[in-house]
Amino acid sequence: MIRSELEAVLFDLDGVLIDSFESWYQAFSSMLRAYNKPEMSRETFRARCWGPDLRHNLSTLQLGEDAAWFCVREQQQLIGLVELMPHAEVVLRRTQEEYRLKVGLVTNTPRANVKKILEHFHLTGHFDAVLTGDDVERGKPDAEIVLKACEQLAVRPEHAILVGDTRTDFQAGRAASCLVIGVGLGSAGDLHIERLEELFTLEPFASFLTNYVSSRRERKSYAEKRA
Repeated sequence: MIRSELEAVLFDLDGVLIDSFESWYQAFSSMLRAYNKPEMSRETFRARCWGPDLRHNLSTLQLGEDAAWFCVREQQQLIGLVELMPHAEVVLRRTQEEYRLKVGLVTNTPRANVKKILEHFHLTGHFDAVLTGDDVERGKPDAEIVLKACEQLAVRPEHAILVGDTRTDFQAGRAASCLVIGVGLGSAGDLHIERLEELFTLEPFASFLTNYVSSRRERKSYAEKRA
């Protein structure tokens, strides 16, 4: 079992637990057409817009709240294009029941869309805290959403890990002093796994996480002695 020093696992949503890329791409494309903006290819959308929150993406196009709501409503109508990642529900359940860890969701996705997705896939009960892009002033890569999730879970950030798939996840987690596990090809992180179900195969999961916390404490103690 994981020792009490490690108390929580924070999961990103898109690209980790679900795949909603196509639904957001189509919603964003509809919004661009409606507001007479140049359309983007899927590759351009992924490179420029996938990761940062919706407000940031729209601000770069000089669009505001009305465009945001247009995009939100469009994506909700395309929920049939959203897919649950393999083993996502099992990983969430094992994290809670087997490892006895608190589970948080930290996503830049707007709350209305998150709520619909979690209900659609019957995932709502797997989270002890849900933080969305609407719950913070600055989304990832800022650390605010990670710190707020840890506050709601009553854990210190250094006693939590963040599982994400984009550089914004990595930057937010590191800024909050969390260990970051990157999922998927090309993802950044302190550790990397190709598929979510590999989370518990880390060498080994419990020992690694415990050693990570211990090493952070040793480095902090050493730094304090030198100060």
